[in-house]
Amino acid sequence: MKRGFQENEREDGGGPSSGSGKTLKWSHKQRRENEVVEEGPSWECLPQEILFHIFQYLPLLDRAYASQVCRGWNQAFHMPELWRCFEFELNQPASSYLKATHPDLIKQIIKKHSNHLQYVSFKVDSSRESAEAACDILSQLVNCSLKTLGLISTARPSFMEMPKSHFISALTVVFVNSKSLSSLKIDDTPVDDPSLKVLVANNSDTLKLLKMSSCPHVSPAGIMCVADQCHGLRELALNYHLLSDELLIALSSEKHVHLEHLRIDVVSENPGQQFHTIKKSSWDAMVRHSPKFSLVMYFFLYEEEFDIFFRDEIPVTHLYFGRSVSKDVLGRVGLTCPRLVELVVCANGLRPLDEELIRIAQRCTQLSAIGLGECEVSCSAFVEFVKMCGDRLTQLSIMEEVLVPDHRYELDDIHWEVSKHLGRVWFPDMMPTW
Repeated sequence: MKRGFQENEREDGGGPSSGSGKTLKWSHKQRRENEVVEEGPSWECLPQEILFHIFQYLPLLDRAYASQVCRGWNQAFHMPELWRCFEFELNQPASSYLKATHPDLIKQIIKKHSNHLQYVSFKVDSSRESAEAACDILSQLVNCSLKTLGLISTARPSFMEMPKSHFISALTVVFVNSKSLSSLKIDDTPVDDPSLKVLVANNSDTLKLLKMSSCPHVSPAGIMCVADQCHGLRELALNYHLLSDELLIALSSEKHVHLEHLRIDVVSENPGQQFHTIKKSSWDAMVRHSPKFSLVMYFFLYEEEFDIFFRDEIPVTHLYFGRSVSKDVLGRVGLTCPRLVELVVCANGLRPLDEELIRIAQRCTQLSAIGLGECEVSCSAFVEFVKMCGDRLTQLSIMEEVLVPDHRYELDDIHWEVSKHLGRVWFPDMMPTW
């Protein structure tokens, strides 16, 4: 019996110790599986596409810290897709409260990811040091082909303070190596005509957006070079001194695509500055070629400098007056701007604009947004204006002090009357919203 019992134990896999060991192993395995079920999936096992989605919303420094968690997260940190779009923030601690991109991270980006960069912007403060740091980075981007580049100065003078040759040299590196540049924003920079020729020579087939307001070293001939060669240009922003009849005719030629957006900044550098005129026939050619294009004009002039403007019909759609504008000029706006969609008047004076506002409502039948700052309009005229425009006014930003009570309406009554004609609740603004 004893021998038979021992033989049965050997057939079952050994003595009593073997059975208990098997039971212990089984219980340990089961406990480990139960722990996995209770804890849920590990962060280390997240799919790369989910990690990419998370990482792209993290600030660069947080992204760098996260890459040190484990091997999988470090691999996600170096995914090429994560480095296609990047903004360099370059600020001097003594002159800016904004956070800057750490120099060590910049070195790592240039060393390991410069060939992945496609959509790049530089945000710099007013210091010359920050502008020069941006140009140093641009000079090293020899292995990448950018699609968009934006140079953004959070305050002047920035790029205008640095040596012109240094800036042009850095920009030329990008223009030569990027064969598919489609969007370029270089406002307030010392870019010049020769550098624009380099841009056109290498990117004429792909350039669609060019913003270069306040670039004093560019001449009308320089911008004409761009218009003649870049037939796919859809958005253009420049100062008024670069605008010419020849430029509008070039943008209206059959070989040129339909321009969608043209922004013109009309800025006075010195009181009494003289401005040239643009022929009505040139604007007409532009409208015939691109009937749906938006013409945005920002005026920063003194009152006596408006004499040549709004004498003939102009196809402006969005009109902004940043300085005080006379009652006479606003009267001409109502007669010469039939395509007007948006109007902002920051200041006018103490003469009521009742007649001018009514005329704009009558003649500018596409007007859908208006903002009024330091000017005066009687409550009755304002209600009549809203009644004529009706619910097409999607944006109505009127400072409370603009409205002058009269025999028909007090300030306490006007919001009810205006709300009735708009079809929605409306109140005057306490602060400017434009």
